[in-house]
Amino acid sequence: MLLTKKSEYALLSLISIAKSEESKNVDVLSRELNISKSFLAKIMQNLAKNGIVKSYKGVNGGFSLNKPYEEITIMEITTAAEEKIPSVFECSPSIDACPSERGNCCTIWPLLNNLQSKINLFLEDLTLKDISE
Repeated sequence: MLLTKKSEYALLSLISIAKSEESKNVDVLSRELNISKSFLAKIMQNLAKNGIVKSYKGVNGGFSLNKPYEEITIMEITTAAEEKIPSVFECSPSIDACPSERGNCCTIWPLLNNLQSKINLFLEDLTLKDISE
C-alpha cells in the first residue's frame, strides 16, 4: 500500500508548487499533471488541513507551500494524502493488534515490523527538496 495514487498525486502537485513563483490552484495543477480535478481537490484539502500547504481563496486563490520544501518530509506528505501512516504490510505495529489475531505465533512479524520501521525512518529523512531536484 505504501504509495497509492493519492501519495503520487500529492508529491507531483507539491513539486509543481515548490517550483512555482506563485500559488497554484487545483484547475492549473489538474491540467498540468493530467489528474482528475475532484480527486486532486480532496488531496489538496488534506494537505492544507495538515499544514503542508496554505490555501488561498478567491479569484487569485490557490495553494503554496506552508514551509520551505527542505523541511517537508515525504512521511508528512504521504501520511496527509493517505489520511494514515503509510505501511507496506497489513501487519499491525503491535503484535496484540494483529488483524489475523495470531500475532503471538507469527514468526515473520518481527522482520516485517523491523522493515516497516526502517521505511518510516527513510521517509522521515527524505524531503520534498530531495525528490524535486
